[in-house]
Amino acid sequence: MLWVGCLGTGLFLILWRRRSKAQVIGIWIVALCFAGSSLGMFRVAWDERSLVTPSSLATKIGENSELIGTVVREPDRRAQSTQLTVLVETEKILVLTDRHTIVRYGDVVTLRGKLTAPQSFVTDLGREFDYPGYLQSKGIHYVMSFGEVEVERSDGGNRIFARILAWKEAYMNAVKAVVPEPEVGLGLGLILGVKQALGDELETAFRQTGVIHIVVLSGYNIMIIVGFVMTILARILPLRLRVIAGIISIVVFALLVGAGASVIRASIMASIALAALALGRRYVMMRALCIAGFIMLLINPLLLVHDVGFQLSFMATLGLILVAPQFEVALLDSLSKIGVKEFLIATLATQVAVLPLLLYHIGEFSVVALVVNVLVLPLVPLAMLATFVAGLVALVSVGMALPFALVAYGFLTYIINVVMWFASLPYAALSVPSFPFILVPLMYACIGYGIFRKFKYDTCLPVYNLPSDVDEWTIEVETIATKKS
Repeated sequence: MLWVGCLGTGLFLILWRRRSKAQVIGIWIVALCFAGSSLGMFRVAWDERSLVTPSSLATKIGENSELIGTVVREPDRRAQSTQLTVLVETEKILVLTDRHTIVRYGDVVTLRGKLTAPQSFVTDLGREFDYPGYLQSKGIHYVMSFGEVEVERSDGGNRIFARILAWKEAYMNAVKAVVPEPEVGLGLGLILGVKQALGDELETAFRQTGVIHIVVLSGYNIMIIVGFVMTILARILPLRLRVIAGIISIVVFALLVGAGASVIRASIMASIALAALALGRRYVMMRALCIAGFIMLLINPLLLVHDVGFQLSFMATLGLILVAPQFEVALLDSLSKIGVKEFLIATLATQVAVLPLLLYHIGEFSVVALVVNVLVLPLVPLAMLATFVAGLVALVSVGMALPFALVAYGFLTYIINVVMWFASLPYAALSVPSFPFILVPLMYACIGYGIFRKFKYDTCLPVYNLPSDVDEWTIEVETIATKKS
């Protein structure tokens, strides 16, 4: 850390004394890179101090233990088990128990089972998954498999968060009452990001066809929520109060869906957009993305190395910012007439941006992703709206919700049938042998050079003009591309 910091300071001073006006930007870039590297190493080292701090649970590894703790996250119910994050003293434990165990957030529980340290494992596609690092990024250092869980009382945890999760459970039960399986699993995945509700077979099909991203909540879902709130309150509250209400809705929704890395990144960017709207400032997506990444890594630097969701979400957004404009000026205007240009551009941009990471971490490439996304994405907003309204009405009356449920069923069935049909095709997805990480930055360098050589465009960063007084939530995207002389 000291060497990098001193090296950066020395280079900065040398270049600064020899500077010209054309070199000022380069000097600051060099200085910021060294400063960021030094700060990042210091932050990771500070965070890893907890790994060498003696823990009372470390002496119980490999032994059958009886522990008392509090469930600090929403239980994650899978097809075969339920995963609980339990805080015991000052340490978090991941407990795998029977899927029918009735446990809620905030329950104080007694755990009985063998405490173990998490171990890395090899996936079906031959990739070694760093399970200890992944759990470490979530603050978890111990695992108890097949543990017995006994609820002692239900007065632990945050009461506001507990109430939000109770609303979520009631809403999910209402949707399940009017929409059958497997459509209800997809509907809940679209609205609340409950990917586990898909089931193993359907989740595999969505991954092989390259549309698993529609059930991973991100900026698209956040902006729908914000747009709904801003539109409803447009005639009632002034702009700044609407912005405050929008930010509150973002926080509540993030807590509701589990506050994953992609959701937090999108929530920060959406909050910055609302702040720009209230202050009458221009919203530059690249700056908002960098601010979101900086805040998240400052709080938890292990996300950068161990959280694949953070990496893919960040790169997909970066692809929409930098790569999408290149494809937009290259594609024919005739595609706009049939309404598929925007979906085609978004799919191409995100696929290019995440491809190296996807091949490195997952080892699978979808050949049909482009076609499936174009066929599915136009109906996703309609399926979300119909499912949301059906669940909302079902909270009041199941009978009144049936017409909306029928519409939702039609959209969801179409999406599932398209995905399953394309997933059944031979060579719909290709597996790639494992390779060292050094090839990932090399692939990104080749992609960047290839796009530059192919299109040769100067594209400004997307800027959102947020008018200070709007009756509806409208965002005008200005993307200016001029061919190089």
